[in-house]
Amino acid sequence: MTPRRVVVELGGRAVAATDRAVRVCETSHPPVYYVPREDVADGVLERAAGASWCEWKGAATYWDAVVDGRRYPAVAWSYEQPTAGYEHLRSAVAFYPSKVDRALVDGEQVRAQAGDFYGGWITGDVVGPFKGEPGTLGW
Repeated sequence: MTPRRVVVELGGRAVAATDRAVRVCETSHPPVYYVPREDVADGVLERAAGASWCEWKGAATYWDAVVDGRRYPAVAWSYEQPTAGYEHLRSAVAFYPSKVDRALVDGEQVRAQAGDFYGGWITGDVVGPFKGEPGTLGW
């Protein structure tokens, strides 16, 4: 868990805000911040179509956001039944910074990791190169 302030804005309002995010780092990736579900605004998340598999964390579930009647497709994902060793991600959701209006870490606006596959959050204190750019698939 990180004490850094994580805020996600969508549709003109904060839909998630926490000082209890789980910061996950993987090789050649900027970190991803998982927000405890209870720190996401009530009624915003609705289950989206589709799923994927992470060889480490298990089956991913995708989430749409609905803000003031407008649907934002597949803005977030979670691991509802994470594999052993990743239980700390249960009941938390990660937002794609490229699919929300703004994602902030301690007030700094995040830059999205290229490619939209990994969903990493790039801030000034994180240095690449990162997967996602053309030519990085084989890393």
